[in-house]
Amino acid sequence: MSPTNYSPTHIVGELQAIDGRFAELVERFGLPPARRIVKPALRFPYLCRAILHQQLATKAAEAITGRVFHLADGQPTPQFILSTSEEDLRSCGVSGAKATSLVDLATRVQNNSITLDNMARLSDEAVISQLTQVRGIGPWTAQMFLMSALARHDVWPVLDYGVRAGWTVLNDHNELIAPKALDAAGDRYRPWRSSVAWYCWRLADDAKDQR
Repeated sequence: MSPTNYSPTHIVGELQAIDGRFAELVERFGLPPARRIVKPALRFPYLCRAILHQQLATKAAEAITGRVFHLADGQPTPQFILSTSEEDLRSCGVSGAKATSLVDLATRVQNNSITLDNMARLSDEAVISQLTQVRGIGPWTAQMFLMSALARHDVWPVLDYGVRAGWTVLNDHNELIAPKALDAAGDRYRPWRSSVAWYCWRLADDAKDQR
């Protein structure tokens, strides 16, 4: 499991000691975000939001998510999802596949095959193993949950296009780095790879804006 309770200042100091280029990245983009573990009661809504946002433009995803959360009177719970008809979910703009994913998630939380309440105590591998049982939740979504909801410092999402693109910019390569090569390249930055990924995203966004 990743170390906990380290400040962004501490992390960038560690990264700069590993790779001097991070001093310039901090100058350009500032400190990475502080990581705080999401309370157990908010982990289910977090995953619902992640499912609803998949493969949609941000504006459309936010509109659909807003309707579902409004229908739930705030934050959806497993009980809400299981007691809500697919027709009502579809009326919010939820696709049939995503409605199935939400029900599968709620069912697994209810029968304790997914243990959101004590998930912060589990290893990264155990969290990914549990979450990827759910229809519609793959390794990437599980990694984002680790990084954001569980505040893990050493998540390295090598399949993420933005991380690959940012790494390619950082190293001034002409071709997008392959996931396997990126996996090996990230080893030297353990146990702070979540923050390395954050800087890769910033570099990718900056490169996109300059086109």
